[in-house]
Amino acid sequence: MSGSRLPDMTGLLTERLRQASDNAVAMWSTLARARGDHVEDHPAFTVIDGRRFRIMLRTAAPGAAAVEELTELAGKRRADGRTVVVEDPFRVLDLTGLGMSAGQLPVMAREAGSAPEAEGVERIGTADGLAEAEDLIVRGFPLEEYQPHRPGSVFPAGLLDQATAFFRKGAQGACLTMAHGGVGGVYWVTTLPEHRSKGVGRALMHAVLRHFDDLPVTLTASKLGRPLYEKLGFATLGDANWWR
Repeated sequence: MSGSRLPDMTGLLTERLRQASDNAVAMWSTLARARGDHVEDHPAFTVIDGRRFRIMLRTAAPGAAAVEELTELAGKRRADGRTVVVEDPFRVLDLTGLGMSAGQLPVMAREAGSAPEAEGVERIGTADGLAEAEDLIVRGFPLEEYQPHRPGSVFPAGLLDQATAFFRKGAQGACLTMAHGGVGGVYWVTTLPEHRSKGVGRALMHAVLRHFDDLPVTLTASKLGRPLYEKLGFATLGDANWWR
């Protein structure tokens, strides 16, 4: 399955893409509420109002009224000087009229299956451990909107009681996962620059795959991360549009 697309057997590809989208919305909503940010659900999309104004499309068939509402909302916030991001995993929106442009990132999935042992990776269960993982992700990803970094501003300790799970490999890298909608979602797989190309990302992903051993796993890949995910058996569902 390396480097391929999932076969669209009885709509499997479509279903996994929908599940990946639902998981991402659940993750961002959980994260936003833990941070004290505003979350607003519309019939076809969800709005996350935090450091950035994020709109997440939840359906491949939003309808003309929902597209008009979404476009108007994005335009108003941009006019207010906000940084607006619109996530469209189904590639059905055209926001060029707002002066926005779309970058593409592949949405990928791996069906449930075995994975090797993850050497040196721990699942985080304490507030102190979460703070250390947060620091790794903020510095390594990096998350520029959270600089200078204030501990707890990205991943509040309350997330440890949610459907999220954080993994860390020493002081080298970390990631966040979310169980929702019949799949496990993976986010911010991060390795500090000085530890890259040493198997840190692979070890983190082995831990994630073993954690979700009976579930399909979905993620949105960066260009640098995609080759690793393909080697681990992930296949491309499609390229999502990220409008900015």
